[in-house]
Amino acid sequence: MALRNIRRQGDEILTKRCRPVTDFNDRLHELLDDMAETMLSANGVGLAAPQVGILRRAVVVLETNTPEGEEYVVELINPEIVEASGEQTDPEGCLSLPGEYGMVTRPEHVKVRAQDRNGAWFEREADGLTARAFCHEIDHLDGHMFTELCDHIMTDEELDAYYGQQQEQEEDA
Repeated sequence: MALRNIRRQGDEILTKRCRPVTDFNDRLHELLDDMAETMLSANGVGLAAPQVGILRRAVVVLETNTPEGEEYVVELINPEIVEASGEQTDPEGCLSLPGEYGMVTRPEHVKVRAQDRNGAWFEREADGLTARAFCHEIDHLDGHMFTELCDHIMTDEELDAYYGQQQEQEEDA
């Protein structure tokens, strides 16, 4: 496994639509392993192939809706959202735009149909942050970034105020 360079906003590759994965081979397995290592090294919760310069429909997402310390990486090849419900609006960031966040509304729950690294089709449901990450990464496969969905990039003060309010609400509950 190896760390790959994460492309930054402004890189033309991030605006292109990715091609489907058709070869489920060692090169794909190496890409997925490298993407997972790169995402975890950068403290991310998701990474799409175009973010490491590969125009293929492949993403990795960190499943965070687990008991303490049991997070794991989910691989989605040729993913598509087949069902979405509810709504969540929270700050969203991106490894291709480090340190920048904007308020983005996403579904609270999604069902995704995708292939695994060997080509087998499966469906997976996700809620909360994992649902947000699935949507965010699938957007990358179509050449879109979260900045297209938010009014503005939040200042540090706005971000601190948002998280301060969240903490107060949790303490009151």
